[in-house]
Amino acid sequence: MDRACQPEPMTTLRIREAGDRVVVTLDRPEARNAINDVMVAELHEVCAALEQNPRILIITGTSTPERGVFAGGADIRQLRARGRDEALLGINSELFSRIARLPMPVIAAVDGVAIGGGAELAYAADIRIASPRTVFGNPETALGILAAAGASWRLAELVGEPLAKEILFTGRRLSAEEALACRLVASLHAPDELLAAAEAIADRIAEQDPLAIRLTKRVLAAPRSAHPLVDELAQAILFESEAKAARMDAFLSRSKESS
Repeated sequence: MDRACQPEPMTTLRIREAGDRVVVTLDRPEARNAINDVMVAELHEVCAALEQNPRILIITGTSTPERGVFAGGADIRQLRARGRDEALLGINSELFSRIARLPMPVIAAVDGVAIGGGAELAYAADIRIASPRTVFGNPETALGILAAAGASWRLAELVGEPLAKEILFTGRRLSAEEALACRLVASLHAPDELLAAAEAIADRIAEQDPLAIRLTKRVLAAPRSAHPLVDELAQAILFESEAKAARMDAFLSRSKESS
């Protein structure tokens, strides 16, 4: 990341830049990548940089051949010390909403456990892929709290209300195969191929017009009552763009050559 836009040094994240994308690896292996206050602050720094310089974001976790870990939830020691005022700050929910609102798509490459806040981080991504050893779950009610960082509404949107209620009321965990069957994840890949699969998705996104991608993401996030007006306004912007003319001219030229 731009040194002016990130703390020095990052202590809970590993960051790799690759032109049109940024790959962020959650890196607290000693705590199963639990999301603590430092990680929250560092992810906000990543968001600030991507808001200024929009690029695709890939989020993954430190894993080993023997054990996959995306994020094992929020840091329970810190949660135990939080009270009403901290809950009202929405510490994790504000971060995950900010990630969901990033201008360009967010891809979560999930290997191993994605539990509690870790699952909610994955739910905030635009596209999720996983390894066969991945497990999603929200056990918050067993700890006397609720899944307040997005699962109580994002999960229902992603997998449907009946399954979301079962997960949130009973603590049921979803295997990778179940997550694929309910379309919580788009595809499954071997652990050592997962990041390459995420990069391949990013490659396909990068082939599209960046402004068209950004506006498509905004339109998808708009409330139903805003349609079709928001679609038409976004299309009006794109119809006047230089990229639209150039890309359509290139398409017509290819069509002419192949005919």
